[in-house]
Amino acid sequence: MNAAELAALIDHTLLAPTATAAQVQELVAEGAKLGCYSVCVSPNQLPVVVPPQLHLATVCGFPSGAHAALVKVAEAADSIAKGADEVDMVVNLRQVFEGRFDLVQAEIAAVKAAVGTNVLKVIIESAALDDAQIVGCCEAAKAAGADFVKTSTGFHPAGGASVHAVKLMRETVGSQMGVKASGGIRTAESALEMVSAGANRLGLSASAKILAELAGN
Repeated sequence: MNAAELAALIDHTLLAPTATAAQVQELVAEGAKLGCYSVCVSPNQLPVVVPPQLHLATVCGFPSGAHAALVKVAEAADSIAKGADEVDMVVNLRQVFEGRFDLVQAEIAAVKAAVGTNVLKVIIESAALDDAQIVGCCEAAKAAGADFVKTSTGFHPAGGASVHAVKLMRETVGSQMGVKASGGIRTAESALEMVSAGANRLGLSASAKILAELAGN
């Protein structure tokens, strides 16, 4: 995979709560220059104007996932109304740890209804879960009509993406859904490992460094 092919899988990301509008504009310019698939920003930054070749993603219930379901639904709907193409929502981890995957599915379905035909990615915080919980989250997301499952927020102390989690997520959802790896991916080698494991989208903040490394610059 060359740098241009990898760039086409990247959500170029800036989710620091201290990010300014000027920094978001720098992100957009860099994402377009690099040939990334999208830029991903916090919902308080919306609306954001992006060039036609670049998609706009945001997050929902971020980063804890501990928001009430109706808050996540309202946040997702507001983001779509403000021009977001894709929404990355965090699952309710309490429900995951209690084994209430019926509730996890219901919440995802409610957010998907708010997102409509736009893309919904479900962040499961895989580093904090065991294999059975990862599978349960992925099955719930699939049953709820989500478009992607995603490893991590990048904010959880348990860590970010792993090759093992990505493989398990891909095995669980099959070819019908996307798998996004995010959190702690800082080298070209790591990015390519995630793609080989089954990821077809990457959430990266170090996009420029990784692509330059892959290009041999």
